[in-house]
Amino acid sequence: MKATPEEALYPRASRLKKKRLSNGKIMQKLRRNIGKAIEDYQMICNKDRVMVCLSGGKDSFTLLKLLTELQIKAPVRFEIIAFHLDQGQPGYPKEKMELYLRETKIDYLIESQDTYSIVSNKIEKGKTLCGLCSRLRRGIIYRVAKEVGATKIALGHHLDDIIETLFLNMFFGSKLKAMPPKLLSDDGDNVIIRPLSYCLEKDILNYSDQEKFPIIPCNLCGSQENLQRKVVKKMLNEWERDYPGRKMNIFRSISSVVPSHLADNELFDFSQIRHEEIVNSSLPLTGWYHQK
Repeated sequence: MKATPEEALYPRASRLKKKRLSNGKIMQKLRRNIGKAIEDYQMICNKDRVMVCLSGGKDSFTLLKLLTELQIKAPVRFEIIAFHLDQGQPGYPKEKMELYLRETKIDYLIESQDTYSIVSNKIEKGKTLCGLCSRLRRGIIYRVAKEVGATKIALGHHLDDIIETLFLNMFFGSKLKAMPPKLLSDDGDNVIIRPLSYCLEKDILNYSDQEKFPIIPCNLCGSQENLQRKVVKKMLNEWERDYPGRKMNIFRSISSVVPSHLADNELFDFSQIRHEEIVNSSLPLTGWYHQK
């Protein structure tokens, strides 16, 4: 495309203008997708107190920032409290997170629990730490949610996380199971919501770079190169590169399930599918796989 006279005279200013427009579009897209997910799954109700779990990564920073912006014009009134867990990682910059939260003027709580030492001591070197780490962290989050009177716990999982989990459960757990946008917690006392469920990781990454969030790297699970999630992520990114839109299609597929075309007897009663002539037959319908 041929440059306009203004672009020819001021190329750098033109590039900056285009970048600002692009950044604005990404922000609008993310806000729209968050709002749609909240509405579709009725994630936030009037008078809710939402505890946003802030890990220090790009996803949770994006969630907190955009949710506070949506709060201003939301059709319901709700409160936000940010929660960050200091897990005792070596070199953890606690003051960095505290400074950011003070500047946002959002209610927040930072709790220190040395889960890092517990996980490091219990797991053999070279093994993945995610399982134990997430269980410990989850227990603390549930307890704190009750203490602060939170009615919802908001996590920063996005669309890529959801479909990665789908394939991980298929490949290694033999289950057709992903991360739901909304669920009741294991203890039955907390409602978990994932407002970023419709958001792509690449958009969050671009927005995070634009906002220059004070990212705190994880020295536990996020730094382990042998994680199966990274293998699945690589596979999905290659698919998306070769077939743009595939990630979104996979997500839509788990939003449009047809139980009669799967193979789960708990979801669909296949025994009721019979030819009319044999419905009243006295022949047994069981014992087929016990034959020698």
